[in-house]
Amino acid sequence: MLNNEKSNNTPGYLRFKTRIVHIGTVPLGGYYPVRLQSMTNTNTLDTEATVDQAIRIFNRGADYVRITTPSIKEAENLVHIKKLLNQKGYLNPIIADIHFNPKVAEIAAKYVEKIRINPGNFVDRKNKVKKEYSESDYKNELSKIKEKLNPLFNICRQYNTAVRIGTNQGSLSNRIINRYGNTPEGMAESAMEFLRICEELDFHEIVVSIKASNTLVMVQATRLLVSKMVHENMNFPLHLGVTEAGDGDDGRIKSAAGIGTLLSEGLGDTIRVSLTEDPEVEIPFAKALLEHHTKPVVNYKPLESNLFNPYSYKKRETTSVQQIGSNHVPVVICDVSNDNSFKAFNFSVQSTGQKPDFFYTENNSDFLPEDCPGIIPYQKWQAADVNRRKKTVPLFNLQEYLNSVEKSTSLNFISVSEDDLHAELYSTLRNDPTLVVIAENKLEWSDHQSQLSIINAMQKNDCHNPVIIHRIYKEEIKESLLLKSASDCSALFLDGLAEGIWLSNKEAISMEDTISISFGILQTTRSRISKTDYIACPSCGRTLFDIQKALTRIKEKTVHLKGLKIAVMGCIVNGPGEMTDADYGYVGTGKDKVSLYKRQNLVKNNIPASDAVEELIKLIKDNGDWK
Repeated sequence: MLNNEKSNNTPGYLRFKTRIVHIGTVPLGGYYPVRLQSMTNTNTLDTEATVDQAIRIFNRGADYVRITTPSIKEAENLVHIKKLLNQKGYLNPIIADIHFNPKVAEIAAKYVEKIRINPGNFVDRKNKVKKEYSESDYKNELSKIKEKLNPLFNICRQYNTAVRIGTNQGSLSNRIINRYGNTPEGMAESAMEFLRICEELDFHEIVVSIKASNTLVMVQATRLLVSKMVHENMNFPLHLGVTEAGDGDDGRIKSAAGIGTLLSEGLGDTIRVSLTEDPEVEIPFAKALLEHHTKPVVNYKPLESNLFNPYSYKKRETTSVQQIGSNHVPVVICDVSNDNSFKAFNFSVQSTGQKPDFFYTENNSDFLPEDCPGIIPYQKWQAADVNRRKKTVPLFNLQEYLNSVEKSTSLNFISVSEDDLHAELYSTLRNDPTLVVIAENKLEWSDHQSQLSIINAMQKNDCHNPVIIHRIYKEEIKESLLLKSASDCSALFLDGLAEGIWLSNKEAISMEDTISISFGILQTTRSRISKTDYIACPSCGRTLFDIQKALTRIKEKTVHLKGLKIAVMGCIVNGPGEMTDADYGYVGTGKDKVSLYKRQNLVKNNIPASDAVEELIKLIKDNGDWK
């Protein structure tokens, strides 16, 4: 397990020290700061528009800007974009985003500081599915890849151009899928194949990324990649991002959950928050996310634990206490102690389906709803009348529990911090099947490590009580609470270790927002589904329709379809492959043209964009998924 070490009351941070990659005037890796980047969504042939948007991105704090480069014409125009940026005083590196054509990459590499290639598209495109690959077939394909990459690397050496190897879940080769499946293992091995080739060709100006729209897959695959690199004495810098995260709160929660989890474990040298919004909007959120996690660089060890497998999900085995633990979905506790609008709160929540399972209050429990259990401090519960006790359950600290005469016969909560980890606690938990642990975090800098230590200690001492994660914040705006809580809590749900979430905030953020964030964290970690899930790319110069407007319209029409996954993709490059996990796909195929998919099967092709949303709704209805 990653262990934090204290030095002069300052937390240590086990950041993975990577090799330095030179990207123009802004080097990456080593002891350098984690870099920020975004990507333009303009037509790359429109020099002025692309430069103007790149400047807006740089002005918000980006270190790099990536520009889509689908063909030779766009690659050749990069020289004009670069020249105009320099004339305007912007010397920041730019990155060419290449997919299908090695010749495009070879041209772009002469003009920019870095190119990004996706091996699954660049040199390893899917043709006919070959069901079986012999060992010689496998080696022959790798040999061909090496031959294709060598000319590009020679150009990169000549022009001092770096390369990002970007492996996405939706674009794995048939060879990889045949051997490993579409799995985190397959994603990590796909990246490793190319890193080994880079080593053989003695080309080391490499950055590597593994992305997926599923945060669980993204986290597991990146952890596994690092483990493999360490095993093979590699330390290439890491680019982190949750691809196709979407927009609004959902896109930000997904990004904070995936990127934040890995940053807290010491991984990541550059990050991109991929939102279906104007690209410059991504940078302030990315900057705040980075500031929440940035700590000194010290020695790193790959994640190891007897508590869970960091590369494969398995839910922790717990006892069932009423609706908490065992096979139940994680519960949500809402703290209403400081919410003056509590009496006016609408508990029906038919529009969202996001009703908390418990309400906690330190104050007047008379306002607790009749149809939702209340939690109150033990001292207040002990002093309450019989009717109030029937509607509430007590929250103890350890000493209160040990000294108490009365307890609930069905459900009791006990607040536990690292200070309580001793034999008396373990005996208490083993002997009372009604106890649910509220895992507290008293150290703001410790991310989820403090609460992870509590769960680990319980496991070692044969305590299988459910654990609810409690985090206390003092944030004044919703986005800050969203960012920090998703970053701090998500790992424990991604690794199957927690049975509930309780967010408390001491400032004036509404109870509705706190509830929404809590359910959003559970949704993005795939531990409790309470609404529609949208997989939407941030768009780029390849997108030939208004994807932001389309996503907004689709969400307005389909937000009630709980559990359904809908992908809204800008183009065929990120279409069927990257929406592997979706039930329905809405994919741009040309100028104001859209194709619709049921899972990965094309159903309707080249529909006018003006009609496509209604056609999508009809497709969902025709397949019996409309409610």
